[in-house]
Amino acid sequence: MANPRTRGYVLAAVAAASYGLNPLFALPLYGAGMGVDSVLFYRYLLAVAMLGALMLVRRQSFALHRRDVVPLAAMGLLFSFSSLFLFESYNHMDAGIASTILFLYPVLVAVIMAVGFREKVTRATVLSILLAFTGIALLYKGGDGRALSFAGVALVFLSSLCYAIYIVGVNRSSLRDMSTEKLTFYALLFGLSVYVVRLRFCVGLQPVPTPGLWINAVSLALFPTIVSLVTMAAAIRRIGSTPTAILGALEPLTALFFGVVVFGEQFTPRIVAGVVLILAAVTLIIAGKSLHLPHLFLRMRRAK
Repeated sequence: MANPRTRGYVLAAVAAASYGLNPLFALPLYGAGMGVDSVLFYRYLLAVAMLGALMLVRRQSFALHRRDVVPLAAMGLLFSFSSLFLFESYNHMDAGIASTILFLYPVLVAVIMAVGFREKVTRATVLSILLAFTGIALLYKGGDGRALSFAGVALVFLSSLCYAIYIVGVNRSSLRDMSTEKLTFYALLFGLSVYVVRLRFCVGLQPVPTPGLWINAVSLALFPTIVSLVTMAAAIRRIGSTPTAILGALEPLTALFFGVVVFGEQFTPRIVAGVVLILAAVTLIIAGKSLHLPHLFLRMRRAK
């Protein structure tokens, strides 16, 4: 039997890779004619139901302090808009590239903490920022040599920025000590309101076209949310936050793999170089401990 640390690394890899399955389940729904708002409505609704059931089984409390309601609503809206921008970007650029740019959020957290809260800027932070923007520059042209959609790049950057603000917001509010499951549940619940409103209180909600595509809708809520949440928490208990966060690099790599193999997305040496630089930038931020938020990087990314 594998020792606890080995099991921890395996669980961390599963947690990261399962989040990278977003495009695998979302893109077929797009291909069947479903819009982003409808796809995300089903995803959030099913994820809330699954996570609520998990909390009931574990006999976890749903109770909230009054002071937590407004911060939870704000964080839920931020998180939901992060999802919206990411899933909209899939309509403008390769999902694998979008997932890689999204992974910049720890670097953006470093910038926010330095600018907004005067946290010390280390050499590792500066180097990470330079590596990250060099990587984005290499990715700015697609595999066919044409420039990527500016709208797509802007959308995924906004997604990453919303999530970075969310991380800082959780750390600086009364939500800091809330359990991961409860935080995720209420953020998803408040976030669901975005799609209810955008769909004109469900008047514009599109049905899932075929019974087979319900597998995609359920899987979109199950694997990048519940499976990742459970395995990530177990991994942190066994190996700690920092190794688990570093193994998060498997998220964009999984998305890239399925983008190339299943959806025929381009993958050139220049794209490889850009991806490597971005992953190196994020790993340097986390491993260098230039931030004191490694656990918060993991608290909510699973539902996006």
